[in-house]
Amino acid sequence: MTSGIQQKGSELIAKRWAKALMDLAGEEGGVSKEDILANLRDVNENISSSKELAEMLVNPVVSQEEKLAVLTKLFQSRVMPMVFNFLTVLNSKNRLGYLAAITDEFQNELEELKNIVRVSVTSAIDLSEDKKNSIRNRLAEKLQKDVIPEWFVDSGIIGGLIFNINETIVDNSIRHRLENLGKQIIKG
Repeated sequence: MTSGIQQKGSELIAKRWAKALMDLAGEEGGVSKEDILANLRDVNENISSSKELAEMLVNPVVSQEEKLAVLTKLFQSRVMPMVFNFLTVLNSKNRLGYLAAITDEFQNELEELKNIVRVSVTSAIDLSEDKKNSIRNRLAEKLQKDVIPEWFVDSGIIGGLIFNINETIVDNSIRHRLENLGKQIIKG
């Protein structure tokens, strides 16, 4: 996902702002939500590439007018008007520090609209492309969504798979099964 300026405990605030931007994009005819996301990512990349810029945009000593002047110079001609206006509102509400989290949440909202789910899949060994495709297809069928998998290898799980789907973990590893068996034996 994105990086950039972000404050802790930002998830709820970011969700609200992302939802508001998504609603606004839905009201505007001819505005691509994918283009909005691309613009938000571009702004985030530019801000996160400069530590000084990132710090200045969240510094309460720097006035909103000075921040607006910097935002205008850097982004007004580079992003679509809706995104630039969104940045100016974030600035006026002292919420620029949440921009990276808002971008992530906007992507989540867009993927939800498009019936897409991201899944982390951990296996004990590196899987062949055929096996990965088979797992992805079974997940898509079971979840009734388009699946975008991210693959990880952890030899410590011994065998089987661990799935992380929207922060829900399904642990079907041999290590997990052995741990459960051990607990059952101890209980008697």
